[in-house]
Amino acid sequence: MYWPVIKSYIRDFCEDTRGTVMVETVMTLPMLFWGLTAMFEFFELHRYKSARDKATYTIADMLSRENAVVTDTYMDNAMTLFNEIASDAGTNQLRVSVISFDEDNNVYELVWSEIRGHGGMSVLVNNDVRNDHDILPILDDGEQVILVESESDYNTIFDIGISNDLTIDTRVFTSIRFAPQLCFDSCS
Repeated sequence: MYWPVIKSYIRDFCEDTRGTVMVETVMTLPMLFWGLTAMFEFFELHRYKSARDKATYTIADMLSRENAVVTDTYMDNAMTLFNEIASDAGTNQLRVSVISFDEDNNVYELVWSEIRGHGGMSVLVNNDVRNDHDILPILDDGEQVILVESESDYNTIFDIGISNDLTIDTRVFTSIRFAPQLCFDSCS
């Protein structure tokens, strides 16, 4: 006698669809919210890196066209331009180096290196580039190349699993275009 009633309640419970939307919403809404914030964070990270890439390429192109001697004021203004192109209040650092190749000794030599901004980079020295054949481009004897590097700290907006101390760095090589060499202050 009780079995048909219990069986009827079980059947009614299984066929009842009231509340399923609420259960699905409670289960999927947090994943949807995380997905939207993750997309925003990845877009912002891409925008941040893209702005620094463009700024680094601009500084490299600007230096490659330079006919005059590069001074401290020129480098300070290059850093100001970099910050303007990056267009945010991030912590940026810029390193400009001119490297030549000595074919007789099969070594790269540092002509000069300058740094602007705050960060973890230091001025390059000859030992840093002397045997970096796998990193530096192939050059002819006595040819010079401009190496412009930037480093910026990216702070995440949302905690979606990306490290909060992410460093974005860019490295650009360019040839000197309109002069035989690019001098800094007193180089000959």
